[in-house]
Amino acid sequence: MHCSLLQSFVQTNSIDKRLFTFFSNSFPGFCLMVKVCMESSPYFQLACPSDAYHIVPPFATARVRICFTPDETKDYSNEIVCMTAKERIVVPIRAIAARAVLDVPDQLDFSKCPVKYSTQKTLLVRNTGKLEAHYQLSTQSPFSVVPATGTLGAGDSMQVTVGFHALTTGDHYGSLVVCYNTGECWALHGARDKAVDLNVGLSTYSVEVEKTFITMTNHKTMFIENRSNITAHFQWKTFPTEEDDNKEKRRLMIKIQKVTGFYEDRPAVLRNMVQEEMAKVQQDPLLFSSDVFSIEPMEGEIGPNCSAEIKVTFKPLEALEYQSVAYCNISGRESRLPLRLRGKGQGPLLEFSSPSLNLGNILVNTLHVYEVKLINQGALDAPFTYIPSTANMGFCFKFAPEEGIIAPGGIQTIQISFNTTMLGVFEEEFQFSVAGSPVPAILTIKVNVTRPTLHFDLDELSFGDISFGFPYTQSCRLTNTSPVPVTFKLRMSKDGMQPAVNVFDQIRSNSDPSWTEGIHFYVEPREFTINPSQGTILPQGHQAIEVTLHSNTVMEFYRKMLVDLEGYGEGVESLVVTARYQPFPGLASHPPPPLKYY
Repeated sequence: MHCSLLQSFVQTNSIDKRLFTFFSNSFPGFCLMVKVCMESSPYFQLACPSDAYHIVPPFATARVRICFTPDETKDYSNEIVCMTAKERIVVPIRAIAARAVLDVPDQLDFSKCPVKYSTQKTLLVRNTGKLEAHYQLSTQSPFSVVPATGTLGAGDSMQVTVGFHALTTGDHYGSLVVCYNTGECWALHGARDKAVDLNVGLSTYSVEVEKTFITMTNHKTMFIENRSNITAHFQWKTFPTEEDDNKEKRRLMIKIQKVTGFYEDRPAVLRNMVQEEMAKVQQDPLLFSSDVFSIEPMEGEIGPNCSAEIKVTFKPLEALEYQSVAYCNISGRESRLPLRLRGKGQGPLLEFSSPSLNLGNILVNTLHVYEVKLINQGALDAPFTYIPSTANMGFCFKFAPEEGIIAPGGIQTIQISFNTTMLGVFEEEFQFSVAGSPVPAILTIKVNVTRPTLHFDLDELSFGDISFGFPYTQSCRLTNTSPVPVTFKLRMSKDGMQPAVNVFDQIRSNSDPSWTEGIHFYVEPREFTINPSQGTILPQGHQAIEVTLHSNTVMEFYRKMLVDLEGYGEGVESLVVTARYQPFPGLASHPPPPLKYY
C-alpha cells in the first residue's frame, strides 16, 4: 500500500474517489481479514463503515473509497489504518489544492551592457495555474525586478521588467526567485550579463587656472566627451571610489554619535537629532566640495555622441598655490575619472620702479636724499610696511613714508635718506611687507662710500741737493676736488719735535758752544716747516703750500707730507718729499759738527 494523493483540487461540494487499493499475498486457500478505520474528520469520510472488516481472497485486491469534502481551497491531510491479525499499516492521505503557477523564462541573457548604466528587459509572465497568484519576485544585485509584488489572475498575463545596473565590469549572474502566498518559493536560473567600459572620458585630466588675485575669480573650461550610444549621467565626486564614500559616511556617523554625551538628560531630543543627522549623511551624495575650486555643472546627462562643457572656477583665499582632485563618476566607466585642479593665488602686487638703486660714489658723513617709486601692479589695495633692516648699513637708511596703502594702479613716492660714517662698498637689501602677499617688495641699494678727495699738483716734492743747516724751501698746491669744503691739517712723517739748528744763527754767534761741543738734541729735530699747516679749502678750490727744510741730519731724505681731514680721517692724502745731503762747496774737508742726542 502507498500514500494516497488528491492533486490540484478546487473547493467543490464533495469528492468521492477511490484513493488506494491493497493487495493480499496470503497463502493459497486462505483469505485475509483486513480492518480499515480512519480518525474522525469533517473532511474525509470512508465510504464503508469505519472499523469494518474486508475479506480479501488470496492474490486479490480490495478497493477503499473515501469521500473528501473540503470547505476551502487549501491542502488537507489524514491517514487510514489497516490492521490484520499480524500487522498494522498506516496509509497517509494528502489532498493538495490547486496552485497558481507563473510561467517565467528559465534564463534571461542581457549580453554585454555598459557598466554603471541601467539596462532593462521586459518579460511576459502568464499564470498557468488554476488559482489567482499572490506573488513576490526577488533577485540579487546588480539585477532588479519590477513589480516586486502583486496579484495575477488564473490565465492572465503581465509584463515584468528585469533591470541590470552593475558597478564593476565583468560577468554577473543572478537568480530570479518566485514566492507565493502559500509559502512556496521557486528559484529560476535567472539572468546573466557582462558589464563593459564604454568610450567615455575627459578632454583633459588636468586643469591649471591662471594666477588669480585673492578674493577674485578666474575660470577655465574643459569637456566630458561621450562617444558611446547611451545617455551618460555624470557626477563630480570628492572621493575616488564608492568604498571611500562609505568610509567617509561611517566617519561622519561616528562623529554624530559622539554628541550623545551632551544630551543624556534629553533622550528624545537626542534620538530625533541623531536620526535626522544620520539620514542626511546616508543621503549625501558627497559631491565635490572645495574652498577655492568649484565645478559647474556638478552633475547632469550627456546624450549619445555628445559632449558637455564643464566650467572650473578658482577663487583663492590666500596667496598660495592650491591643488585638488575632483572625480567624475559617469555611466559607462567603472572607475571614476580624476581631474587634477591647480591654481595659484596672487596677493597685492607691489613693485619698485626699479628693483635696484645704485647711489654710486658718495661722501662719508654727508646726508644724501633719493626718491624711488613704489607701484601697485595688481587689482587689489596694497597695504605696505617697511621692515627695518638689521644689516650692516641698514641703520644708515631712512624711508618715508614707512607704511601706507596704494590703490590698484597707484604710485607711492618713497624718499630715502642716507648718511654714514663708514667707508667702503656696500650692497643692502630692503623689504616692504605687503598685507595679503607672502612676497615682499624688495629694493637693493648699492653704494660706494668715500672720503672727500684732494690731490697735490706734484707727484713728488724734491729738494735736490742740500747742505747741513741751510734752509731750503719748495712749494706745491693742494686742490679740493670734492663737492664739499674740507678742513685740513698737514704734517711730515718721521719728523722730530725739537727745533732744528739754523746755520745762520750759528754764524751770528761765534761763541755758540755748538762750534766746539757739537749740537745737543734730546729728541730728533723738527727739520720741516709747512706753511700753512692747516686751513679750509672750498669745493674745487686750492691752497698754495710752502715746505721749508732745515737739514740737521746727514742723510738722504725720503718723507711723506700727510693730509689729515677733520671729520674724515688721518693720512687721507700724501706727497713724497725727497732731499739729498751735499757738503757745502769748499768745506768738504770740514764735516758738520757731530750731532749728540741725550
